[in-house]
Amino acid sequence: MKDFFSKLLTGMSIGIVVALIPNALLGEILKLLIPHFPALQHVFDITVFVMSLLPVMIGVMVGINFKLSPIQTASVGIAAMVGSGAVQKTAEGLFALNGIGIVINTGLTAALTVLFVQFIGDRFKAYSILLMPTLSILLPGMIGYLMLPFVKNSTGLIGIAIDNVTTLQPVLMGAIIAVIFCLIILSPISTVGVATVIMLSGIGSGAANLGIVATGVGLAIASYKANNLGTALAHVLGSPKIQMKNFFMKPKIVLPMLITAAILGALAGVLNIQGTPYSAGFGLSGLVGPLNYITFAEGGWTPRNISIMLATFFILPIILNLVLIYVFSRKLKMIKAADYKLDFD
Repeated sequence: MKDFFSKLLTGMSIGIVVALIPNALLGEILKLLIPHFPALQHVFDITVFVMSLLPVMIGVMVGINFKLSPIQTASVGIAAMVGSGAVQKTAEGLFALNGIGIVINTGLTAALTVLFVQFIGDRFKAYSILLMPTLSILLPGMIGYLMLPFVKNSTGLIGIAIDNVTTLQPVLMGAIIAVIFCLIILSPISTVGVATVIMLSGIGSGAANLGIVATGVGLAIASYKANNLGTALAHVLGSPKIQMKNFFMKPKIVLPMLITAAILGALAGVLNIQGTPYSAGFGLSGLVGPLNYITFAEGGWTPRNISIMLATFFILPIILNLVLIYVFSRKLKMIKAADYKLDFD
């Protein structure tokens, strides 16, 4: 079970980063350039479309990670798409993309499909190409589809719990929300999904974003020695979710990031750092958080606001994580660089 869970989370992590990183790198930059170069709208639209292919990417990456055959891998990919909820039928009978779907249900559907194709094995022989994709849709795919409303409601319950936190005093609220989003970003649950369900905005959104910033920057620093610069930067520019497997296997590896998140979240309450339900689910990815802070800050691009943005989104996350990682690794001996090793070969 441990090996199965490890392979599943690794496949999900790779799929998430591959599908989301083009928009994360280009999205906000393209939005600034499109008014001057309208032709770039097509590029932006493509990056958004690629995000909606996340369920297929998760399924395929999970299949590859389990060393399934090409037909089995493709079957996991299409079944994962069926169970994701990323495609909906409109009243006009057309099919429309619905964001990235429910990531946790995508993972559950992929897991069920892997078990199914492994159970079938080579029983179909020459008929595998005919029967395997079809049965993968009809059995594990449809089970995932039927589970979708229940999993979606469970995600909504998390949102309701967070919504109750927003009634607290701003500094305390900021610290708690930042810690919660630090944990959510390392799970199969979508931070954007949770934030948009409750329409998390204002200081709550700013704190949530800083919680993700703390996680991404901290994991980039902690994982650099065990991986490489490109992989380390993927935690910040892409998503910290690539550490899902390591987090579930060794939860203590995020202790420095949790403390950093709490401090930054509290500062969101002190400095009135705000955002939108959309920006709450992103860290530094695409610079969504910092740019939204400037948008809502009184006066906009003033020297004071720029200083606060640089301090809270860049300087403090680096300094706090460096100090805390040093304490937890060198002094307390609770973590080591190898704990953050990612194997994408």
